[in-house]
Amino acid sequence: MATLRLGDLAPNFDAETTKGTINFYDYLGDSWGVLFSHPADFTPVCTTELGTVANYLPEFTKRNVKVIALSVDSLESHLKWINDIEETQNVTLNYPIIADENKEVANLYDMIHPNANETFTVRSVFIIGNDKKVKLTLTYPASTGRNFDELLRVIDSLQLTANYSVATPANWKDGQDVVISPSVKDEDIEAKFPKGYNRIKYYLRMTPQPNK
Repeated sequence: MATLRLGDLAPNFDAETTKGTINFYDYLGDSWGVLFSHPADFTPVCTTELGTVANYLPEFTKRNVKVIALSVDSLESHLKWINDIEETQNVTLNYPIIADENKEVANLYDMIHPNANETFTVRSVFIIGNDKKVKLTLTYPASTGRNFDELLRVIDSLQLTANYSVATPANWKDGQDVVISPSVKDEDIEAKFPKGYNRIKYYLRMTPQPNK
């Protein structure tokens, strides 16, 4: 399958997980989603990542985001691994891990990159909107753990810019000023952005974050 691109409909699937059999769309419901893959069970970096997401789950929930992990190992292996994750990371793992032994989901989402490894999934990340469309894709090598603070920052930006005519500048964090979209005419800014704005250049106009 061709690589998923931004705006593509995220493929639906049925899968066995550590929380039972799920249908991906049913699992997401009206929520946003983060689907992230792991090269293998009982590996050190993955153990820290899954533990970190467990700790961050309230932050994802606050943003109406459901998380789900994937590895191409078995359900039995996942369940044993969870014990290690909970012990070493001091967490309770209360979100599902997909057991994708036949690699159906991995192939559906192009998570296996043969030039990196012919067998295991790379560290893929898909942020999926509540319209079931792909909003962000990231691919990390097996050796590099992900930055989940960055994923939360991106989700904040995606959810903000989906509802307002703004974009977020470099290194933006929730609560900081944002860029007014070029499609908004100067004469319409006052009505759309009553907090005011700073016109730096005709194409660079900043305004306080509108939903704060």
